[in-house]
Amino acid sequence: MTTPLPQPAGFPNCGICAYSLTGAAHLCSACAQKTLQPIAEPHCPVCSQAVAPGQPCSNRLCQLPLAERGFSRVDAVAVYSGALRDKIHKLKYDGAHGWALIFGRLLVGWMETHRDRMDGVDFVIGNPTHAGRVPIQHIERIMDAAYNEDLTHAFPLSAPGSPLLVKTAETPRSARGTLEDKRQAGVAHAAALTWTGDRAAIEGATILLVDDVLTSGSQLQHVSLRLVASGAAEVRGLVLARVPWGN
Repeated sequence: MTTPLPQPAGFPNCGICAYSLTGAAHLCSACAQKTLQPIAEPHCPVCSQAVAPGQPCSNRLCQLPLAERGFSRVDAVAVYSGALRDKIHKLKYDGAHGWALIFGRLLVGWMETHRDRMDGVDFVIGNPTHAGRVPIQHIERIMDAAYNEDLTHAFPLSAPGSPLLVKTAETPRSARGTLEDKRQAGVAHAAALTWTGDRAAIEGATILLVDDVLTSGSQLQHVSLRLVASGAAEVRGLVLARVPWGN
């Protein structure tokens, strides 16, 4: 690994860890869990949002049939809060690219400890950002780091610089918008995507679509529908952080 850890070094324990630059992804992931807020139990099996015992999820997407929802389920490494929320902001909005290394480790660590969720996955693909995104193409950096952290190439991640899904134009953002704003932004985002791989390879494929944050799920929905329309048999989601519903 050639990318240095961000300063201060990672999560609280990174600064005193002898393996901060050489530790295996699953070890770093397990250690980070001491800092991160775990996904609540019980939670929605579709969108990972916390739910009251015996009650359905209030996310409208989870009530839709699969043909309209697009994705079968979305898992999250942790809740969008505290240190994880702050560090995602550091990468996404400040361009602190060292955090991509740690997030890549978190993703690979999750895959290593949730092998059952990885069964049958043909492609692990980042939900792309446009090449002109300022200050950084954060998803691409994270996915490149994840590939490098997957030392045994146990998972079907694309090699750095060779994404299978690219965004050909910038589209409106809706980070602080209404649900309708998010829906419209999700439609525009999905329409700007292009599959760059072998067209035959996507036919019947199971795709794990990776992103940094899940809020309403509208963008994931429309990207998933686009992939299914292109021939994918199933789209699953994996995000670093799940925003608590209503926040």
